[in-house]
Amino acid sequence: MPAFTLPTALLRALLGAALIGAVAACASNVPLDRPPPRPATAPSVTPAPAPVAPAASAPSASPVAPVETFPIGAAPAPAAPQPAASAASAVPGSAGNATPATPPFGPAVAARFPAPAVHYDTPGLREGRDEFTTQAELQAWLHGIADAPRAPTAGAVRLLALGASQSGVPLEALLYSREPVADAATLLRTGRPTVLLIGGQHGDEPAASEAMLVVARQLAEGRLNPLLDRINVIVMPRANPDGAQAQRRASAGGVDINRDHLLLQTPEAQALARLLREYRPALIVDAHEYAVQGPWLEKFGGVQRADALLQYATTPNLPPFITRAAEEWFRQPLVDALRRERLSAEWYYTTSDDPADKTVAMGSIVPDTVRNVAGLENAVAFLVETRGIGLGHLHVQRRVHTQVSAVSSLLSSAAGRAADLVKLRGYLDAAIPAQACQGEATISASETRSEHRLTLLDPVTGADKSLTVDWDSALTLQPRITRARPCGYWLAADANDAVRRLRALGVQVQQFAQNASAQGDEYRGAASAAAGAPLQLVDALIDLPAGSYYVPLTQPLANLVIAALEPNGPASYLAHGVIADASRVARVRVPPEGSLTALP
Repeated sequence: MPAFTLPTALLRALLGAALIGAVAACASNVPLDRPPPRPATAPSVTPAPAPVAPAASAPSASPVAPVETFPIGAAPAPAAPQPAASAASAVPGSAGNATPATPPFGPAVAARFPAPAVHYDTPGLREGRDEFTTQAELQAWLHGIADAPRAPTAGAVRLLALGASQSGVPLEALLYSREPVADAATLLRTGRPTVLLIGGQHGDEPAASEAMLVVARQLAEGRLNPLLDRINVIVMPRANPDGAQAQRRASAGGVDINRDHLLLQTPEAQALARLLREYRPALIVDAHEYAVQGPWLEKFGGVQRADALLQYATTPNLPPFITRAAEEWFRQPLVDALRRERLSAEWYYTTSDDPADKTVAMGSIVPDTVRNVAGLENAVAFLVETRGIGLGHLHVQRRVHTQVSAVSSLLSSAAGRAADLVKLRGYLDAAIPAQACQGEATISASETRSEHRLTLLDPVTGADKSLTVDWDSALTLQPRITRARPCGYWLAADANDAVRRLRALGVQVQQFAQNASAQGDEYRGAASAAAGAPLQLVDALIDLPAGSYYVPLTQPLANLVIAALEPNGPASYLAHGVIADASRVARVRVPPEGSLTALP
């Protein structure tokens, strides 16, 4: 437990027995089995083959099970092969976006993933298409929603221009609110929390962006619009347009955008940082797809079965109440919602390409993904990955339906817990600054090795194939380096690049107007902490020259500051060359006296 105590009313909200039922009831107000409204010219909904019922013996979720062992969801039972689910009946496509001529599994596995009972009709999902939604079509879709006339009761939709990608493509998002003037300051004053939905950080994961287009329309005119009575929503359907154009994971410059949310090297990550800084969303949903091919068949004799892989923020110094809210307010209702749609889910997991390495690991604990960075900014953040990379258009309606179902559940939970989200953010924004100069902070950590019951699919019969694997759990972290939490950090006057990035994240930075000094710790050791032993701390009276900088931990983003400025942190600015060497940063143990000016 942390050194601070959550207010009684909020603690009851987090731990009360009625929590799950309340959110589930809210979710049921937005049924997932109805198609979204269509414009008059849009094709009507086409029924698809009925989904397969779950296996009678599948395990059910238990809200009182420990987080470490909580089963994510039941898999659908094997079904008889259906022509509609086979590769032969899939929509043909061109290279890159095309349905593979030979899918990485047989018809029995394909039959486990029948089409949903609704049909989505974004430009990239229409019959006869050989490519997914182009950038021009996506921008037309967003502008059409923003420019469409709507009743005053439907709220405002505002197009947000967030700059341009590395190749000059506009980065745009839609902001939905009941407020007629939906600027960031106005939304923060309303007391309604904001939800940020992100698709397409990786350019070779098209179903995530297609699903965000569906959600964008449903928020404007469909079944998700009533949720705007309780929340504001920002939708950024395609965060990496250059990667989508090239049908590759990384940005035009070869950077994985979803590993750039602390360093902010790319304009795409900077655009998302601006949304987090200005609108301070209480919930972030990051939509991805995972590769169906890989070492699973060779290493474990099976094919991945999950429609969705799920994980929330898991990184050192994450406020524990953020984790509790993520688990109880959001993930448990999400699992139930997916199960109602006959969709299977599991924790997010990966394995190496080494055939001899049978370890399976949950998602990264490094504070560089949007999920982990948002958690250190006191928000709840979710990764939702659907099976898709390498499938082209195969099963795309089901993949999109999985994303739409997941996002709908998370939005409904946010609306049902809107007041509690605001209280939780307000509490953490006050409690975290109060921890400065006391206690300990974790500088680096590792996952906890355990065992996990993983269910794959038999590649021939399509039946469930369960096995016990060595499992690196990100839900419980083992500290490797811990240090006393300082009052703040000193940065040399030439650390302007680090200061610029910190301020882009929303961190408060001050500058010394005159020479000063303070008790603290200097770092001694190698110039870079990227791969070496921990730098040594040396007690010192630190000179604080005029023009140098001070980054106090008496601010809500203190845990994010630790991730960036502790040299031995895995994503730190020193480890990645943003700070030139260890002499340009120091820990301050006693608040400095002297003339300090806050940077605007």
